[in-house]
Amino acid sequence: MRAAREVFTERGYDAATFQEIALRADLTRPAINHYFPSKRLLYREVVDQTNALVVTAGIERARRETRLMSQLSAYMTTVIHGDFGDPAVVAFLITTVIESQRHPEFRRLENGSIRATRLFLTQAINEAKERGEITLETDVSTVAEMLLALIYGVSLYAGFIGSVGEAETVTERLLQLMSGTLWRLES
Repeated sequence: MRAAREVFTERGYDAATFQEIALRADLTRPAINHYFPSKRLLYREVVDQTNALVVTAGIERARRETRLMSQLSAYMTTVIHGDFGDPAVVAFLITTVIESQRHPEFRRLENGSIRATRLFLTQAINEAKERGEITLETDVSTVAEMLLALIYGVSLYAGFIGSVGEAETVTERLLQLMSGTLWRLES
């Protein structure tokens, strides 16, 4: 799975081959074909495993927190850095979004992670309104979309632009910005 995730991330779905995946995994092509008779099935399995490893784990970790900022911090830390120790994981998550635009048959796959994240954010924001953490006038769907854009933007940065350490710093500063502790403005 790791080799397939790396190849799909680096090459894209169309250019990825069983041969290259087999070489990286130190397997034979027939060994991979035994379990996955098509590239589409292998890709779907990698997407499902990555969503479970990253998105589902992030939501579960965030749900253990009781305040909105703690939930967002737990989710973003898990999704962007996680316990998986593999930058290709978050990069692959981003490429699923791109591949879903190139291949309409993958929209369900990409939408799985986005839909789950959007649902989590909507629920967390609604709960924060009920607890009085944010104003009742807050437009939940707009804030959820803004946070979704921020999370996927930082994920893009973590997967393709910055180092793991840089992505951690960016995430920390983003959370400070959202909590209102980044700036100390003089009156």
